[in-house]
Amino acid sequence: MNGSIIGDIVGSVYEFHTIKQKNFKFFKDKCFFTDDTVMTCAVAKASIDYTDNRSIPLFKLNVINNMVELGRKYPKAGYGTSFYKWLMSDIHEPYNSFGNGSAMRTSSVAYIANSLEEAEELAKAQAEVTHNHPEGIKGAQAIAAAIYLARTHEDKETIREYIENKYYNLDFNIKDIYRKYQYDITCQGSVPYAIKAFLEGEDFEDSIRNVISLGGDADTLACMTGGIAEAYYGVPEEYMEYKNRYLTEELIDIVDSFQTIYQEKTTEKEKKDIFKK
Repeated sequence: MNGSIIGDIVGSVYEFHTIKQKNFKFFKDKCFFTDDTVMTCAVAKASIDYTDNRSIPLFKLNVINNMVELGRKYPKAGYGTSFYKWLMSDIHEPYNSFGNGSAMRTSSVAYIANSLEEAEELAKAQAEVTHNHPEGIKGAQAIAAAIYLARTHEDKETIREYIENKYYNLDFNIKDIYRKYQYDITCQGSVPYAIKAFLEGEDFEDSIRNVISLGGDADTLACMTGGIAEAYYGVPEEYMEYKNRYLTEELIDIVDSFQTIYQEKTTEKEKKDIFKK
């Protein structure tokens, strides 16, 4: 999820100031975290609890509670109109959205899942508490699947084939469409491009540069691409230091807690694998 947050921060200054090129300063002084980071952290908190109980209904309830709690602490983070109404309401029912908010916040589930199927199930669960439209669920599952496959060391061709067979057509090149790409906050109008930017990227930074060069909803696009790129390439250590300069202590604590839980989970699995051998 560090990659998602870094993507959000880097893209924050370009959402309404489109830059149709890859040559730009990666971290600007005016960068900031947006609702993408806040909601990524909210789902991550629910993911931490899920590792103890493995209950989907409880996970969904925790997603709602954490999104409301964190979202209200950061009311000016840049939420969409419908989500903001949901956030500030006393009734938290899904509102049939197919916006990309469901996809940008899902990265953590790909790390705590024990299988690709579980990653997709968790992505669906966290999406449908707000974005219960089929396209909203599909976008979240596609990002979670790409991250899961990347973190389990599948190659790019395998990732591409899986996404194309189950979710989206990726038969296009970023360099061929970036000039005509328009601002689009729907899952179907942003998720495929975020995935393709990763597939065409040479490393973590290049993947994010690819997607920001499209323009449009730059912070969310980069949040999604960054999540996949982190799982595949890792994140340069110096970028982790930059990230923490922009976050509050509360959000840093959530990220660090999630990282600790994931590392413990990974270490335990490695021990079991060695024992089996």
